[in-house]
Amino acid sequence: MEGPKNFNEVELMFWTLLYYVYVYLDDAEKLVDQHLKFCKELGIKGRVLIADEGLNGTVSGTPQQCKAYMKFIESDKRFEGIEWKIDEVDVVSFAKMHVRYRPEIVNSGLRAKGVDPLEETGVHLSPTEFKAMKNQEDVIVLDVRSNYEHNVGRFQGALTLDIDNFREFPNQLDQLEAYKGKKILTYCTGGVKCEKASAFLLKKGFEEVYQLHGGIINYGKIEGGEDFEGNCYVFDNRVQIPVNTVNPSIISTCHNCGVKSVRIINCANPHCNNHLVQCEACGIELKGNCTIQCSMSPATRPYNNKGYYTKNSE
Repeated sequence: MEGPKNFNEVELMFWTLLYYVYVYLDDAEKLVDQHLKFCKELGIKGRVLIADEGLNGTVSGTPQQCKAYMKFIESDKRFEGIEWKIDEVDVVSFAKMHVRYRPEIVNSGLRAKGVDPLEETGVHLSPTEFKAMKNQEDVIVLDVRSNYEHNVGRFQGALTLDIDNFREFPNQLDQLEAYKGKKILTYCTGGVKCEKASAFLLKKGFEEVYQLHGGIINYGKIEGGEDFEGNCYVFDNRVQIPVNTVNPSIISTCHNCGVKSVRIINCANPHCNNHLVQCEACGIELKGNCTIQCSMSPATRPYNNKGYYTKNSE
């Protein structure tokens, strides 16, 4: 449960923790209030999903708050051994604390189809093993994330899917059938989606399925993010983060003018709320809207100079 190596708590103000764990919970709904109460008393911010199949969360606070949170989670024997991904950040990555019960810890609909990562899942590859395998001829590197995520950043040569959310992943089976004789290396942000994606592929007859253990975030920490093009989309107020310190590049382009940019916005018109890449110049010109038409809406939110609005900002 140690933090980043060579870390000086005096010099750095905050941490952001990313984690998940698949484990059967018979008291998931009851845990929600207990979890939220502790977080509010601690003063930590973030988003945690609790389901009958486990926990999935990202929280942010001071190093002391984060250490207390980790201790709280691991005090439940069912959650011992959680792998924490710790990012050093300048400001807290969330404005509020939300803890919610959900049918799944990642919205896929696969649990209802009998897909259970606790019964079967792809072979976990360390970042070093993933790096060694990803360019082999008999390997397909599969990005299981949504369009708005892989449009900002993805592994060089990866197969991406035209999906707006992970629930659409099972519908891509026909496209993937052509690769059944290949080794399939799946990856996502932190690993939680790959647990289900790889389990689904195995259930559908794919024989050699692997997953990047700890996802893009872990790969960035261990292997410097080598050959990951662009930035990594994250589900907090940072929106996107750089992970490649070896051969970084930018692949995403502004929705309006086409210039390369990693700046992600959601349209200032709440009736649109389109999630896309927009450079700062176009953001200023359109006042945070994705089109001139949206900028004319009376419901348009005041431009906040970032172009990103939390869901409950109307």
